[in-house]
Parts: sequence; structure tokens; C-alpha cells
Amino acid sequence: MRRVGRYATAALAALACAAPSLLAQDLTPRAYVITPVRSNAVTASYVFNDGELLLGTVPITDATGRLNVPALSLYHSFGFFGRSANVVATLAYGVGTFKGTLVDTQIEAYRSGLLDSVYRFSVNLLGGPAMEMSEIRKWRQKHLLGASLKIVAPTGQYDPTKLINLGGNRWAFKPELGYSGRYGNFILDGYAAVWFFTRNPEYFERNQYFPGTRSQTQEPVFALETHLSYDVRPRFWVSLDGNFWRGGRTSLNGVQNPATLQQNSRIGVTASLPLTRRQALKVGYAAGAYVRFGGDYKIASIAWQYSWLGSPK
Repeated sequence: MRRVGRYATAALAALACAAPSLLAQDLTPRAYVITPVRSNAVTASYVFNDGELLLGTVPITDATGRLNVPALSLYHSFGFFGRSANVVATLAYGVGTFKGTLVDTQIEAYRSGLLDSVYRFSVNLLGGPAMEMSEIRKWRQKHLLGASLKIVAPTGQYDPTKLINLGGNRWAFKPELGYSGRYGNFILDGYAAVWFFTRNPEYFERNQYFPGTRSQTQEPVFALETHLSYDVRPRFWVSLDGNFWRGGRTSLNGVQNPATLQQNSRIGVTASLPLTRRQALKVGYAAGAYVRFGGDYKIASIAWQYSWLGSPK
């Protein structure tokens, strides 16, 4: 029975380790809509994830995960060779509980700590030159084409002697091409991206079960995302969101696990409401439309944003 329990723990934890990367499959409408140069924003957000964990061929029942993620983001826009560009940095903290049952063996793991930090650089390629506030007031969006690079740095909590960690102990890179087109009061967004991951050289090692060293690698994940949003009035909009991603098989010391193939899709809604001239509130909800492997989470989020132009006032 002890061997069964160890097997269950290993299988459940393998998925729990992917929880931070699953959060990267978020739904972000209007990600390529431009702002005036020298625009700044600070965003405080809270994301609640709760749902089933689908482990493929592993015979675990009642597997669930619950993850609370408060985060702080900083945004700044600028001109980049005459084009509109911006950078965003995000630091998040996670508090999670993961449970599962195999035969009569119940397992549970609790973790609390920093998640990996995230950085994103985005630049407009077509339709959005760098503009001052006076210029953008006269400008009307038509069709925008942009590109971005998101980087996830291995700065989160990680202990190689433990199976379950909030940090990934590796770098991740997401180059993306994004389109945004305005049709009256509607804005249609579409993004295509690929996630690339470096090797985790210290995966569950130097402990009583595995005294040596082990490494884990993961194949790229291909992702598509789309949004249809509607302007209710200036700065007040609602959006219908959806995405699909495929790939991400993991290998341990070069031995691939085919059951870890992700082929998942999510749908959701987002709304942004102005509070004052400088403040806005964004709320969202998303759920799995199709989940082959990973976390079938219900995700509720709320974010408060304060923005300004130039120096804070």
C-alpha cells in the first residue's frame, strides 16, 4: 500500500507542478490595443482557480486542485523605432491545495510561495504608430498587427527534493503574433503563439526515493486565442473569450510520457468597467471547454488598475 501511495503522490504532483504553466494559458482580450507613449499602469489582481485534475491513464479518482493567486503588474508604453510598444512585468504569489485518491490511499499537498515572475514585450507592426495623447485622441483604430515575447523567469519557490512546487525551475518563452480589428463598437482579436521551455535540471531528486539527480524536459505548446469584445461606452467593454492549446509532452531523463500531451480549450467572459478617470476594474470568468490532460479549472478573476501618463500624479 505504501508503494501505491507513492505512485499516487508522484502522479498527482506531476500535474500540480504544471499548475503555474497552466495559468499561462490565460484569456487576455485587447492585448494589442495601443496606448499613448509614456502611458503607465499598476494592476493588482486576484485569480481563484478551482477544479478537477485530469491525469490521463493514471487511475486516480477525485483529483482536485485549488489555487489562489494574488499578483501585481507594472505596465509602461513607449515608442520603438516609430511604432507603439510596451512592457509588462508581473509578480504573483500562490496558495494551493491539491488532493487525490488511489484505491484507499488519500493524498494532499499544500503549497504557499512566490510563482515565477513574468515579463512581456509587445510592439505594433502595422496600424499603430507611436503617438502622443493629443494624436491618439484624433486616431481611430482599424486593423492592428503586433508581436510580443513573454518570458517566464525561474524566480518562484522551488525545492528539488519535493514533487510539488509553485516555481518551474526553468525558463519559458512565448513568441506571439496578434491581430486586433475594430468593426463599429466591436473589436475582434486573434493571437497565435508557441511556448518553448528550457530543461529543469533538478526534478524531484536528492531525496529518500531518488538519491541521484534527474532532469525533466517539455515539448513546445502551440496556442491559439480569440476574443470578441463590445464597447458599451468609452472604457466600458465586455468580451467573449476562447483559446486552444496543444503539445507539452514531458520527458524524464530522456524518457517521454505520452499521457502528458495537453490538448485543451477554455472559454470565458471578461468585463472592464471605469471607476474614475485613472482607475478601472476588470472581472472575468473562464472554464474548460475541452480538457484532455491537466487542470480543468473554473477560474474567477478580479483586477484593479490605476493608470497615468508620464510621472505619477
